[in-house]
Formats: sequence, structure tokens, C-alpha cells
Amino acid sequence: MFGIPGKAAVTLTPTAARQIARLMEKQGSKGLRIGVKKGGCAGMEYTMDYVADLNPYDEVVEQDGARVLIAPMAQMFLIGTEIDYEVDLLTAGFKFRNPNVSEACGCGESIKFKDAPAA
Repeated sequence: MFGIPGKAAVTLTPTAARQIARLMEKQGSKGLRIGVKKGGCAGMEYTMDYVADLNPYDEVVEQDGARVLIAPMAQMFLIGTEIDYEVDLLTAGFKFRNPNVSEACGCGESIKFKDAPAA
């Protein structure tokens, strides 16, 4: 919908693709839908949900057995994002490297997007 022809809206690191493929298999889902919603101290939060039924309006990114679906209202916020999966001593989880983010809260759970340029 908002993508660049011939280029995926988001990219997955190999680690993220493996983790998403594992989750899809474990849950018997058709993929993970990524979106954004209002919330958190910076104003917006990422969402991730298992997909049982495909929405024809979702942007679909498939890589190495993983399928990510981007909700229509989130597409313009996520273009150019790299999704990684990181594991350290205390936590494990998906990390979003999004060039459209202008601020993030200290915990990294909440984000603020760059304002659109004035016309």
C-alpha cells in the first residue's frame, strides 16, 4: 500500500526470521501481524499478534520461512524498519530499528514518530 515497488517494507535479520518461523510453527499461525497503537510514555507502541486469517490489505513480508504482515494503518510508520531478535542475560525479544522514530522512552517499549514535513 505504502511500500516501494520491489523492496520489502521491513527487513528481518536471520535471527528474527528463525524466531518468527519457530513461533509460527509452535502456534500453528500463518504469520505475525505487526502494528502500532497509541500508548506508552512516548505516545506509540508496537504490537505483534499471531495471524489466523490473512487480511488482503496487509503488507506481507516473507523471508526464510517467516511471514510478517503489516497492518494497513501501520505501514507508513514501519517502512524501512529492520526487525531483529536479541537475547541477553536478562531478556529476549524483538527489537525494531525504525528510521521513522524520533524518540523512544528509556525502556524502549514506547516510541514517537517523526512529524511529517509541512507542505
